[in-house]
Amino acid sequence: MSRRPDIEQVLSAARAFSPLVTSIVQALQADPEISLQEFRSSALICKLLKEQGFSVETSLAALETSFCATSGSGNPSIALIAEMDALPGLGHACGHNIIAAAAVGAALILKSLLPAEAATIKLFGTPAEELGIGKIEMIKAGCFSAIDFAMMVHPSSKRQVIKHFLGLAKVRFTFHGKPAHAAAYPEDGINALDAVIQTFNSINALRQQVRQDVRIHGIITEGGTAPNIIPAKAACYFYIRADDLEELERVKERVSACAEGAAVAAGCRLEINADPRVIAPMKILPSYYAIYSEQLARLGLEEARFPTDRNKGSSDIGNLSQVVPTIHPHVPIGEGINIHTEGFATATVTLQGEMAALEGATALALTAIELVYSPELRETVTKEFHENCKIVVES
Repeated sequence: MSRRPDIEQVLSAARAFSPLVTSIVQALQADPEISLQEFRSSALICKLLKEQGFSVETSLAALETSFCATSGSGNPSIALIAEMDALPGLGHACGHNIIAAAAVGAALILKSLLPAEAATIKLFGTPAEELGIGKIEMIKAGCFSAIDFAMMVHPSSKRQVIKHFLGLAKVRFTFHGKPAHAAAYPEDGINALDAVIQTFNSINALRQQVRQDVRIHGIITEGGTAPNIIPAKAACYFYIRADDLEELERVKERVSACAEGAAVAAGCRLEINADPRVIAPMKILPSYYAIYSEQLARLGLEEARFPTDRNKGSSDIGNLSQVVPTIHPHVPIGEGINIHTEGFATATVTLQGEMAALEGATALALTAIELVYSPELRETVTKEFHENCKIVVES
């Protein structure tokens, strides 16, 4: 095999590509696109990668904004994950502009330093992470079937290598009642909004009897048209989260029972629509994360000492981690700045936000190089992945 690139070569390449990396950070935040609408973001990244010599395939898994850019033809095959979607009304308040930029930067560094026969580097553009759609559909379509290892970074208030994620199920309840004049003929009506309100009340009571890791949160999506018309139709939408899929399914059934009971009490007909795309918890592989941690140490960067099971969200990267060894470290953009806020979106395009993208690109590239040039590390990570097979996700 060819000579392993050293850290100075990686740092030199990172400096050379830093204008391209930071331009992506800025461009995506200046023109944020929500889930499944990432047309300009996807086109911008694909154009850049084509200009840098990558072969690019688009519209994977019937998702118009998805893509895969490939360099090299050897083993192992390493996937870099680029998310692109913004949040409605908030822009890149989850930092997907940094995620995409770091993935592109890592891909460019690796292409510039690795001979084609050393590895296959693939950069996947995965749409609609905020809806939990892109990676799940791409997994089902077999996009990752030939991948040996996957990796990405996510911006955060802390430099945290390991962070756990909750599984997530989504369910909509629609209640059908009967309209009537609310003052003149209330006895003729069946109030669908009453059923929605009772559903919330029942779930609020349920929260007292669930595990500490369980989260249940919802909104009313339809509640009637006028105060003097008894609502004939009302609807609500709930997210249910838990550490493992077994508990997630149990709680989802109990939440559905709350809605069923409310429908009976109000005299309504109930429709239940559960999203079949269940988001899986993250499969944590300590041996794989240790490789990334070692690269931070080489770069002189200190990890935050913070519990890995605090402030947990959910992401379809969890589904990818069930089928391919995957890491999802966090890069810092500012202490005390939390995701899904205007302040977070603003922080992504500060100097610290740009530096976080460059940190991610460099650390990911170094991690990939370790995997490419160390069969022993690949074997260790792969063995741990297959031994840690408690969770299996078909969706």
